[in-house]
Amino acid sequence: MTEVVMPGDRIPSAEEMGKTKKVILGPGLRRQDDHVVACKVGILQHKEPNTFWVDSYQRRYVPVRGEYVIGVVTSKAGDIFRVDIGSSEQAALPYLAFEQATKKNRPDVNTGDLVYARLVVASKDFEPELVCVNSSGKKGKLGVLSDGFVFNCSLNLARMILRENCPLLAALTKEIPFEIAVGLNGRIWIKAKSVKETIAVGNAILAAEHASNEQISKICENIGNILFI
Repeated sequence: MTEVVMPGDRIPSAEEMGKTKKVILGPGLRRQDDHVVACKVGILQHKEPNTFWVDSYQRRYVPVRGEYVIGVVTSKAGDIFRVDIGSSEQAALPYLAFEQATKKNRPDVNTGDLVYARLVVASKDFEPELVCVNSSGKKGKLGVLSDGFVFNCSLNLARMILRENCPLLAALTKEIPFEIAVGLNGRIWIKAKSVKETIAVGNAILAAEHASNEQISKICENIGNILFI
């Protein structure tokens, strides 16, 4: 059953679970004394075993620690890059926040480059800070995104794509091989073998936002048929 919450509403299910185990609160929820309350209007979501968050349609991205975002490098200032992540202020990306980066071995990053990064600082009292390594200090899929095509989408669509039960990416890869990076700040980067295929994948992703699982499968099949006739 869908549960719509408003700012200030208590979340009894999260509070009850918090009595016996650790509860992870995602975007739209915060702890207030011994209570868990909503700070955004939207639909309450629960991912097993212990994660709660609120899905909301918001236009401006609000940084959340631990989320992956796609940013545009706007400038270099001292030992950091300034990165536009679509929030109210730009994020800082230190030179040393790349794999094997040192003061002498600086990463090859230039103004205008796209970067896929993780937020390590996201607080109303501090500017957002990014890193392009995982917890083990490895690059993984993070770093500069070369070539490809980036487009904006709703924050809700970005979160929908990353859900375990979303069939979109699996259905698309059956039709067209491609690379993708999904930023929870409402930016998606894709790279296929050709410009035509890249645009087709982007159109399919945008068309899937309000589609059912059955409709998503048909959208992906139709794109494959059009491209390879």
